[in-house]
Amino acid sequence: MAAFRQLSRLCNSSGTSLCFRQNSRILPALLVPTRGVASKLFVAGLSFYTTEQGLSEAFSEFGQVLEAKIVMDRGSGRSKGFGFVTFASEDEAQKAVCEMNGKALNGRTIYVENSKPRQFFEDSRPIARGPPNTARSN
Repeated sequence: MAAFRQLSRLCNSSGTSLCFRQNSRILPALLVPTRGVASKLFVAGLSFYTTEQGLSEAFSEFGQVLEAKIVMDRGSGRSKGFGFVTFASEDEAQKAVCEMNGKALNGRTIYVENSKPRQFFEDSRPIARGPPNTARSN
C-alpha cells in the first residue's frame, strides 16, 4: 500500500503522465495486476522430485520466503518442472535471481527470473469446432 501512496505522490507532484488518471485521480484498479510482481520469481527447470519445502529452503538463504509454489499437472499430480517463489521484498528477490539463476538444485540446472503478470486474452471470436457443416438436405 505504501508503494501506491508513493506513486500517487509522484504523479501528483510531477504533473507528468506516468499514471493513469481520470478527473485528476489515479485509478487503483489499473495498478492491481502489477502488485507484488517485483518480489515474485519464476523458477524453471525444477526436478520432478523437488518439493515446495525444498524450494523454499533453497531460496531462504536470500531472504524471507513468503511462498514457494510448484505447479502440478492436474491429471497426473506430477510436477510440471516449474514454480514460483515469493519474497518479502524486491531486494531479496533480486539477490536470489542473481545468485540462483543457472545453479543446480536437486541435480538439475534451474533458471530464475522475475515473474511476469498473467495475461488474459479478451477475444470475442468463437472457438472453431471443426469444418463448417456443408451437408445439404434434400
